Amino acid sequence: MIHTTFWAIVVLGVLIFVHELGHFLLARFHGVKVLVFSLGFGPKIYVWRSASSGTEYCLSAIPLGGYVKMLGEGDEEPVAPEDLPYSFHNKAVMPRIMIVAAGPFFNFLFAFLALSAAHMVGVGELLPTLGSIAAHSPAEAAGLQKGDRVTYIDDLPVTRWSTLSSTIKSSEGRVLTLTVERDGKTFLVKITPQLKESKNIFGEPVRVPLIGVGPGDKIEAMRYGVLESMAKGWDHTWSMTQLTLTSTWKLITQVISADQIGGPLMIADMAGKAAEQGTSNLLFFMALISVNLAILNLLPVPVLDGGHLLFLCIEGLRGKPLQETVQMAANRFGMTVLLLLMIWALKNDLSRFFPLGQ
Repeated sequence: MIHTTFWAIVVLGVLIFVHELGHFLLARFHGVKVLVFSLGFGPKIYVWRSASSGTEYCLSAIPLGGYVKMLGEGDEEPVAPEDLPYSFHNKAVMPRIMIVAAGPFFNFLFAFLALSAAHMVGVGELLPTLGSIAAHSPAEAAGLQKGDRVTYIDDLPVTRWSTLSSTIKSSEGRVLTLTVERDGKTFLVKITPQLKESKNIFGEPVRVPLIGVGPGDKIEAMRYGVLESMAKGWDHTWSMTQLTLTSTWKLITQVISADQIGGPLMIADMAGKAAEQGTSNLLFFMALISVNLAILNLLPVPVLDGGHLLFLCIEGLRGKPLQETVQMAANRFGMTVLLLLMIWALKNDLSRFFPLGQ
């Protein structure tokens, strides 16, 4: 329990810091005075005030978020005339959009850097060694056996299982020529994948070409150079972003049950397991949570960054902001939605970890 709690605080603390750092740096860049930079909500545990800028840096009791409070933002007292040049609301719309968008942008940037670092540290990759052969499958008919290693599909070199799997699934059922190693010998096998009904990661039925093989248990740590790691970091960040956007839409359209939403207990459990599996696994997990945090904050829900961006875009189009009463009502609605979502996620966590009747 202590182990998982520690890593949950580390993961959330780093990602919250990165998010708020984005807001903070862009605010300072555009000459906005930052009053408070807080990691966490609620009662302040530790406070340090900068003598030069006057900013309060705080560590607060509830480690489930953070905030950057800027001069002229929120329901504070009127800004003194001499401080107006440093007020958030006194800036033009575009600088304010950049300040608000910087939080999610920094989360995407963190994901890219974390995934790039993971590939430099070393990523465990399944080797293209066959672990199982399904009965009455194309693989069995072609004479493939457990322990065989595929080195080529047609003219494509195969060094990891992911390449083998993705190439077969994208083959559209055409005949493939596999180069196979067995007991020190190499031979060619022609095989035609069959369309089989399977389920994707969202549990939806799909028909994909398969040959009826499963992976073995041989794993190799693959380390890459800086440029190749950055390329892979970019690819994985984009894939995670697409996956998160698709998952979010399927949740909204109820293709995925809302019972799949996880909360702090689930994050804590997954963080602890990722840390046990090594540095690269932890970096992958942090990148995934960072992308999720970025996309969650970009949803057009009042009180989130996406809601603020929506208001700012409307202000830019209208030439003036929405009425304060409208914004306040929208923010109350957004806060209610977030509170209900948090309660639902916590309920799901409790159901997973403390099931009734067991």
